[in-house]
Amino acid sequence: MAEKLAITVCDATLRDGSHAYSHQITLDQIRAYAAAAEGAGFDYLEVGHGNGLGASSLQVGLSKETEGEMLKAARGCLKKTRLSVHVMPGYATIQREIVGAIEAGVDLFRVGAHCTEADVTQRHIGHVRAAGKEAWGILMMTHMVEAEVLLEEAKKMQSYGAQGIVLMDSAGASLPDQVRAKVGLLAERLDVPVGYHAHENLGLGVANALAALDAGARILDGSSRGFGAGAGNVKLELVAAVLHRLGYPSGVDLYKALDASELAAKLFAGSLPESSPVSIISGLAGVFSGFAKPVNRVSKQLGIDPRDLFIELGRRKVVGGQEDLILEAAQELARKKSPATQERP
Repeated sequence: MAEKLAITVCDATLRDGSHAYSHQITLDQIRAYAAAAEGAGFDYLEVGHGNGLGASSLQVGLSKETEGEMLKAARGCLKKTRLSVHVMPGYATIQREIVGAIEAGVDLFRVGAHCTEADVTQRHIGHVRAAGKEAWGILMMTHMVEAEVLLEEAKKMQSYGAQGIVLMDSAGASLPDQVRAKVGLLAERLDVPVGYHAHENLGLGVANALAALDAGARILDGSSRGFGAGAGNVKLELVAAVLHRLGYPSGVDLYKALDASELAAKLFAGSLPESSPVSIISGLAGVFSGFAKPVNRVSKQLGIDPRDLFIELGRRKVVGGQEDLILEAAQELARKKSPATQERP
């Protein structure tokens, strides 16, 4: 039997979890959880606003703490675990957010784009690499295109200097066979490690993570207790347990990973995600998990079914960064529902 390769484990609790907490994570919570993540031996801890560097805004939610203070708080608790950030060029500028994060001691910049728009990451990845920092390319909403398209986009990121490529199932819409085909093609054809970021909208987080491993993934994302957007990420404690059970080498201490999950349950009690009819529909519709809260809020205000709104957003192929279309689609549904629009001519 071939020796199993080591798996890099990335903890998104303090970044993806920000969605579930309305971006109100405090510095004390960051310090407490970062210390636990360090103890558990996770390779990377991602910190910041749910949409990444520079995203704190009225449109997608204001963070309780400043970006610099969040990164500083986490940095002070980490020695072996490296500090990472999520970067979306539409929010993060090079001269302000990227330079500021470098000065704050960030080790890894995970530069993301919609799965067909890798071109926009070139300058950000190039700047990070020129500064001597690690950069990965992140392709989001990967359920929307076939494996061959993802390969071409990933090759672009690799040519820009990305040292790893992670496929995000941002809507929790993928099935294991689809994950296996997409990860497998990239793992076979790229020169850098491939990773996978699973969501739980359809309850397939662990199954999809296993499919990614079988297909050659060497990087797995997760968050403690699934603390993340929509129905949440694959639970990091389950990732740790499965890696342990299957004998994949990693630097994770299973008991301490379980302890970190217990701490997350206390720190973020009342905000931990769970499967719901709306999150299931959002997965079936293939809509970004981070839309759950605004969809529920707008639907309540306008008196429409949030499931109908998710289906409409899926029909329109709306993606992260197009939050303004939530209200537009909701108003259209409300107009159609109004008795005045249903009167006979």
